[in-house]
Amino acid sequence: MTIPPAVRIQAAAVRALYALPEGLRRAIAGKSVVRDGQRLAPDAQVMLKLQRLSGVALVMPGGVGASRAAMEHSRHLVGGPTDRTVAARSVGIPQEHGESAATLYTPDGLAAGSGLLVLLHGGGWVIGSRASHDHVARFLARRAGVRVLSVEYRLAPEHPFPAAAEDAVAAFDYACAKAADLGADPERIAVGGDSAGGNLAAVVAQQAVRRGGPAPAFQLLLYPATDASTRRPSRGLFADGFLLTSADMDWFADRYAPAPADRTDPRLSPLLAEDLTGLPPAYIGTAGFDPLRDEGEAYARALKEAGVEVRLSRQSDLIHGYVNYLGLGGRFREAAAEAAEALRQAIGG
Repeated sequence: MTIPPAVRIQAAAVRALYALPEGLRRAIAGKSVVRDGQRLAPDAQVMLKLQRLSGVALVMPGGVGASRAAMEHSRHLVGGPTDRTVAARSVGIPQEHGESAATLYTPDGLAAGSGLLVLLHGGGWVIGSRASHDHVARFLARRAGVRVLSVEYRLAPEHPFPAAAEDAVAAFDYACAKAADLGADPERIAVGGDSAGGNLAAVVAQQAVRRGGPAPAFQLLLYPATDASTRRPSRGLFADGFLLTSADMDWFADRYAPAPADRTDPRLSPLLAEDLTGLPPAYIGTAGFDPLRDEGEAYARALKEAGVEVRLSRQSDLIHGYVNYLGLGGRFREAAAEAAEALRQAIGG
């Protein structure tokens, strides 16, 4: 994909800003932001300041189309240069409705029979794509030493709940059935995602275990949405000013699961599943300044209580979406590297 010159200039300016000495970046960030006993990282403060100045948000005034376009545009500014040491090829996943597109990422020199991550992108089930998360897929593949199958599931409002969940389950089934063709070890297939993608990954793990047969070896859940039926304290504490807002969450949910959808359905609210026993080990990463923080951490507690091996890691100084800002380095890259290392330890070489 050709990046417009104006976008290249904007991206270069952002990189130059984040290349400044730490003291200067702190000065640009301004007065420290402290909330709920947490101090926001200067890297995150600068990013939020840039976001406010640019007028770009997760939900744009132009609605679904404008919001999707803004996310695709933003990846060029904050995702960083494309890692060419990771090869990519297109894959078609058969579905009842036709075919879902996917991209298989393979790090240079990775032998056949590696672990594989089925990656489900974030974006509130409404925005986002394989393209918006290309840099995330490449980073995880290289740092964890695994193949990554990044899936293009159907989006709402054109395809409301449970379409995305159905596509996610079918993608996992495809990865298991075609593991040899994908160069993967069928015993080391993980599922993961960020935000809405983390929600879908949790749903896949539950559905696979409950029906019997192949199940994920590991879950990589990054600031996942786990309960659409209620509002926890973090929803109010970080309702506005930290990228994802409470109003955004309502907007996404109303498009993915409009009435009369049952928002207590475990395929939408995996935290509410009656039985969490027997699920695969999980790494759950949450962000301190995120309205989704409390429900992600509640899911970690529920899994532990059910006897599931869980590592919960709160990035207390960061905001929702932190793995998308790899090109900004600093704390964003550190947090993403921790998640990649958890994946490497679980299914890597």
